[in-house]
Amino acid sequence: MENKKKFVKKYEWVGDVSSYKEPEANEHSSKYNEPDREYDSEYRPTKEDIETFPDLQNGPSSLIQGSPVEIQQVGIHNFRLPLRYKKKNGDSIELETKVTGTVSLEAHKKGINMSRIMRSFYEFKDDVFSIDKLGTVLASYKDKLKSFDAKVALKFSYPIIQPSLRSGLEGYQYYDVTLEGNLDKSGVLQKIIHFDFVYSSACPCSYELAEFARKYRNKATVSHSQRSVTRISIEFDDMVWIEELQEMCAKALQTETQVVVKREDEMAFAELNGSYLKFVEDAARLLYEQLSRDNRVKDFRIICSHQESLHSHDAVSVILAPNSKFSGDVPHELWSSLIHIS
Repeated sequence: MENKKKFVKKYEWVGDVSSYKEPEANEHSSKYNEPDREYDSEYRPTKEDIETFPDLQNGPSSLIQGSPVEIQQVGIHNFRLPLRYKKKNGDSIELETKVTGTVSLEAHKKGINMSRIMRSFYEFKDDVFSIDKLGTVLASYKDKLKSFDAKVALKFSYPIIQPSLRSGLEGYQYYDVTLEGNLDKSGVLQKIIHFDFVYSSACPCSYELAEFARKYRNKATVSHSQRSVTRISIEFDDMVWIEELQEMCAKALQTETQVVVKREDEMAFAELNGSYLKFVEDAARLLYEQLSRDNRVKDFRIICSHQESLHSHDAVSVILAPNSKFSGDVPHELWSSLIHIS
């Protein structure tokens, strides 16, 4: 231990704060060279130099720690960049995008070069993205990383102009969207969209009780309603536009939250809630009715969360397409993520 101290330290503590002395010369201290700590801003390694650099992540299987087994997904999460997306009307829009990109890793491989996933996106950063473009990106970094499977998810907030109910005004409503692409070892691309829609749900039971109290006891009442969120996830081949998903949700539920509101709009929204009372079970079935009618939708899952104004907890529901491959088990963290935050 004493020798080790003399090897790594230029000066050795021997007493009070002002007392230092040079360590005695020995075979270790005589060989020690203090490293140059000045950053070399002029150094530019050649390609040949870089080939000599250590690369443990892509080292031999003998470097694997733990069990040498396959890893289903390894990669990056929350890598951000602006990407352009094609809109239904043919225009494009640039949106800040959060990227999750992963590949599978064979049992005999130590690891992957994660920067290659990021570099693949920068190769296509000037292109206009759609769910089909993901297939090209996935094939690119799947090839670079020599992997069997590749997955990517692009998360962004998508603006759509929505009119007010009666005043003739309009404003941007923002929708949380995730485009997900999964490219398997045979080259088959699975395309999925996750789409969040925020609406108001007025409780039918509360409405009837409030009306009863007003009619028979002349009591002023307000039935309870709350901001609610549905996340619909669809798998498809032929293109389904984000604008079309918004239209399906609005048609099913009728009570989307409003952007610009004057008094006549607020009155209209109260009337809409009275006309379209719904439990969380009703919301799920109304959405099921819309999605099941669209032949482009191969598979779907609907999850609804009514974030109660009466209770201290939420009311939730999940419904799947017939023979769905989506999971009906929704973890706590996913329910929590449905809380609509600004």
